[in-house]
Amino acid sequence: MSVVVTVAGKVVVVTGGRRGLGAALVDEVLARGASKVYSTARSAYVDERPRVVTTVLDVRSAESVAALAELAPDAGIVFNNAGVLLPAPLLTGDFEQTAETFDVNVFGPLRVARAFAPVLAANGGGALVNMHSVLSWLAGSGAYGASKAAAWSLTNSLRLELAPQHTHVVGVHAGFIDTDMVSALDRSKAKPADVAARIVDGLEAGAVEVLADDVSITVKSALSGPVEHLTFPAAG
Repeated sequence: MSVVVTVAGKVVVVTGGRRGLGAALVDEVLARGASKVYSTARSAYVDERPRVVTTVLDVRSAESVAALAELAPDAGIVFNNAGVLLPAPLLTGDFEQTAETFDVNVFGPLRVARAFAPVLAANGGGALVNMHSVLSWLAGSGAYGASKAAAWSLTNSLRLELAPQHTHVVGVHAGFIDTDMVSALDRSKAKPADVAARIVDGLEAGAVEVLADDVSITVKSALSGPVEHLTFPAAG
């Protein structure tokens, strides 16, 4: 049975909310009536809107994540959006960058989920929304794709573990979004505002997975086909 979580009147946390998709998510939930939004970044910044509380967060640090959960005991929806793009080849790329990619993109969302699970439970369950990528399903983007595949698996297991406390878990897949992270790539890109709207539409419709653009829909439909076809052609 689907769980419907509406944004209006809720307190929302958006990690990586300073720019890109995170900033678009902050705008979207405010437009839909969120009562307060905690928006994080790696360094301090200012947002003059009265319903926005900005704070510093390093998802690599358990202490930093715990401090965020203490700051936001009223949270009802958490968007795990913070991430890093370091697509080095697995065999020849800098191993420290590979480790950082997994620390931010996999263990970061897990730290946030663990810290906020009791907060969400105390506030009636709410929702946890994790950002993945179409590259979760495609070989060829090195450590980044591998980390997003792990994040997809993480989300699917968290969905089962959080169900008893009535926390709805949503996994989001998207292709390239027109943000600073992929500004150097010459590819078709979706507008952050459009992707954010699809994500919140899916959340409020009770979806457990949101395919935020056409490329994600196409690739998801190919998962039952030959594994050698699941490649990212510009890799390497």
